[in-house]
Amino acid sequence: QVQLVESGGGLVQPGGSLRLSCAASGTIFRMYAMGWYRQAPGKQRELVARKTSGGITNYADSVKGRFTISRDGARNTVYLQVDSLTPEDTAVYYCNAERDGLEYWGQGTQVTVSS
Repeated sequence: QVQLVESGGGLVQPGGSLRLSCAASGTIFRMYAMGWYRQAPGKQRELVARKTSGGITNYADSVKGRFTISRDGARNTVYLQVDSLTPEDTAVYYCNAERDGLEYWGQGTQVTVSS
């Protein structure tokens, strides 16, 4: 069983930044691929960034150069640094842990980009 708890969302102006955090418990953190997804109103959930246990990272084209995913094994935490935010980044951001086809999700954290 894996528990994921996100934090760090909020209201930010266009061009601003946030750091989202996802604390994982109940698992051997280093064995899981960790990712961030987002879901905007009326849209499907989409992958934002993902980092495998081996360190391979991939990003959605829409966030490349603006978002950075990182993992801290000592804290069992994955981060998403989000910079140069635009209103199109407004969504609920979800943390995901995956291993051998099994997936776990956090409850989500709201990011709203508005002036």
